[in-house]
Amino acid sequence: MRVMRRDFNLPENDRLFLEELGRPWETVRDGSKQWAIMHEWPLCGGYNHRAVSVAVMIQPGYPDAQLDMIYVSPTLQRKDGKAIGALSSQAICGQQCQRWSRHRTGTNPWRAGVDDLASHMALADHWFKREFAERK
Repeated sequence: MRVMRRDFNLPENDRLFLEELGRPWETVRDGSKQWAIMHEWPLCGGYNHRAVSVAVMIQPGYPDAQLDMIYVSPTLQRKDGKAIGALSSQAICGQQCQRWSRHRTGTNPWRAGVDDLASHMALADHWFKREFAERK
């Protein structure tokens, strides 16, 4: 069984969110970067995996500073063979991850004091589903 690292503490609301999910999670430092990694994250249908690990870089100044993008392992592909756009590779603690370059917009900005890891992961779920809604 893999040991879940706790290299740094998340705000209490984030820790409670992760514990309520009932899936493994960890916080890790990799150089100067801090990551929250949620394992066994379930995906909507259409991908080559049913669940993945999703990493989120915890920015300096978080929770006032916004969370941005997600990093997925193992890498995802669509079962229908269509390419997923705006992807690149990112190593986290020596493991290659797939960076999903997705960002908040002016109509959906980061709201300090309101948004957190839970709302960011809800947005990530939207990105996973939108991949198929926009490009059927």
